[in-house]
Amino acid sequence: MIAVPRKRRYRTLKQKLSRFILSMAGWKVVGSKPDLPKYVMIGYPHTSNWDFPIGLLIMTALGFELHWIGKSSLFRWPMGWLLRKLGGVPINRSTSQNFVEQAVTAFREHEKMTLVIAPEGTRSKVEFWRSGFYYIAWGAVVPVIPGFVDYSKKTGGTGPAIFLTGNIEHDLQQFREFYKGKIGKYPEKTGEIRFKQEVRS
Repeated sequence: MIAVPRKRRYRTLKQKLSRFILSMAGWKVVGSKPDLPKYVMIGYPHTSNWDFPIGLLIMTALGFELHWIGKSSLFRWPMGWLLRKLGGVPINRSTSQNFVEQAVTAFREHEKMTLVIAPEGTRSKVEFWRSGFYYIAWGAVVPVIPGFVDYSKKTGGTGPAIFLTGNIEHDLQQFREFYKGKIGKYPEKTGEIRFKQEVRS
């Protein structure tokens, strides 16, 4: 999923409506839309189907317009132009170029772009994070914005930009510190903040 930040500073009707719906449900929006042209945003923890609608409302409340990634075959004539108009970004799955490389290319081709990824990859229990978001951000030379939905406090939003250093353990520790105390709907399904290839002592 891709989100492109709006240029206007004032709150639109969609933003106000989203905030109203969230407040009626007891949720509070924290953080703000980063004043950056390009970045990868991650969503964690991801343990429930409810994460998507709540997260969508939070992103709308903060002023994002959502876009999406689809296989390139969907963008052929006669519907291709319409899908692009609706925010679609084509990815060619038949090429040897992998998703990370194509995402990095997409960043280079857009003046403003945000790629939103759930590093756990699924709402089911996983033992570690998928590293794709990290290598996309590193390859595109863009920061990572941590996004969250905390059911324990009924708050959701974004944190400060994390600029990767290439030292994976150092960078992951920054994510651990930010997400400490932020609880998913089903805490027992929360994946540990580490990559599979990490050497653990």
